[in-house]
Parts: sequence; C-alpha cells; structure tokens
Amino acid sequence: MTAVVEADGLVRQFGSYRAVDGLDLQIGRSEVFGLLGPNGAGKTTTIRMLATLLAPTAGSARVCGFNVVGQAKEVR
Repeated sequence: MTAVVEADGLVRQFGSYRAVDGLDLQIGRSEVFGLLGPNGAGKTTTIRMLATLLAPTAGSARVCGFNVVGQAKEVR
C-alpha cells in the first residue's frame, strides 16, 4: 500500500502544552479515515499541520509524497 497521507512522530507544542505528541499515521489511497477524540485531543491541530496552515514543532508529515513544511505549495 502506498500512503497518501503520512505522519512520522508529528508533534505540535504551544508553550509547555503538547497538542499533538508523536503522531504516527499512514492513510492509503481509497481509504476512509476518521479522526476522533475528545475536545482538546489535537484533531484540528493535526489537520492544520497536514494542510500546511501550522508548522509542526517536531516530526514530519507528507501528503501525496510532498513534505508539509518544505513543499507547502505542492501540498496545497
């Protein structure tokens, strides 16, 4: 399976608060994926990082093979 969305150790920290802490994720082509959790679990922060609207503090993420930090234009 070729992953279309990948995250490896994705972290986003706001001061001392870690909204996303070491997320590993692989979503393949044609897969349906749900991101569930309570308020404050980091769902919106994760989507914002994958959409290049927020830079990760650590780790890496790729969408269709493009890095969300270094290739934001291609991701969009």
